[in-house]
Amino acid sequence: MYALIDCNNFYASCERVFNPSLNAMPIVVLSNNDGCVIARSNEAKKLGIPMGAPAFEYESVFRTHGVKVFSANFHLYGDMSRRVMNILSNFSPATEIYSIDECFLSLHGINKDHYKYGLEMVEKVMKWTGIPISVGIAPTKALAKVANRVAKKFPEITQSVHVIDSDEKRIKALKWLPVEDVWGIGRQNAKKLYANDVRKAYEFTLLPESWVLKQMTIVGLRLQKDLKGISSIDMEYEEKKKSISTTRTFERDYNTFDEVKERITTFTSLCAQKLRNQNSLCNVLSLFVETNRFKETETYYYKSIQLKLPFSTSSTLELVPFAVMGLKHIFRDHLHYKKAGVTLSHFVNADCYQPSLFYNSNPKHRELMKVMDKINGTYKSNAIRLAGMDEKTFKMRQEHLSPAYTTNINDVLRVLID
Repeated sequence: MYALIDCNNFYASCERVFNPSLNAMPIVVLSNNDGCVIARSNEAKKLGIPMGAPAFEYESVFRTHGVKVFSANFHLYGDMSRRVMNILSNFSPATEIYSIDECFLSLHGINKDHYKYGLEMVEKVMKWTGIPISVGIAPTKALAKVANRVAKKFPEITQSVHVIDSDEKRIKALKWLPVEDVWGIGRQNAKKLYANDVRKAYEFTLLPESWVLKQMTIVGLRLQKDLKGISSIDMEYEEKKKSISTTRTFERDYNTFDEVKERITTFTSLCAQKLRNQNSLCNVLSLFVETNRFKETETYYYKSIQLKLPFSTSSTLELVPFAVMGLKHIFRDHLHYKKAGVTLSHFVNADCYQPSLFYNSNPKHRELMKVMDKINGTYKSNAIRLAGMDEKTFKMRQEHLSPAYTTNINDVLRVLID
């Protein structure tokens, strides 16, 4: 059996944990630079606010209905996600973190009442973090996803836990679920299925396997078998990333080299830290700059460059000069830049690296980076940084940002006792 755990309205729930007055109130969370709606509470969904809605177009709706608006607080959400996943890892030795608010657990070999086990997960996560979750349990991963949708849709009946442990329950759930809502179907495949008069997930399982293989490839066939109760989609355990990127849209247009250079320096530093966290070294650094494509008064400009490094490294002190050198090749004066990004790739394991006879990373940098990362992790992000970096890592318009309650000592809630 597999369990799929999904945090309910995760971003909104994180805000409510530290501000209970938000309970039962409509909440929306906005994307970078407060652009579009990327998360909604159930109350906001009932008001008809769609996902991806441009915030400026719905300002009157927000005011009229008292919608609480928040800028995305990814430091808070990431830390709360880590806490939830750590709790859930105690329920199974095999865990697959699927996204910031979802994870699969393998329940093979766990001889307990699955429904009661799911209730334990719900109760413990709520008690220890304040985050509400829904749990779906079934013989396959795809069916666990279906079970989770049932648990979330009918919480009063299921108590936020649903178990598909019989063919009768499987068929009932699949006859209820629209085919476009099946995990992994996608918009294009949904169109193909609708063209063949397939509207429910159960009807998809009745299609000939040859048709599914031809129209939806082996991936679609595995999904169909999974929905039939034949486990065909394996757990995917965490692996090292093959590339690491930091890309941001600027809070305003930048028109000088020094402004863009500071952003590139900061992005490279962030990538380097992530690279060290997975104990890797990189051999290729890529970066790009882009002007505002929607600015009709200026010619659109996009340029990227890829640099093959003379040696493998994860040192911020070595990667930043290469990034700045690349920027000098692609930067053009008298333009207004709106976006930039840095990518590190072609990794090797830091413990298995074979040094070159001619060019190598400075061996002292490895210990220096360890100390820097430890200090930044203990006190605050960016406590120690390169002189070319701004103190503020992410420069974005965040007019509705809540405090970083769990990651910044200055934002920890204070309890006043009379």
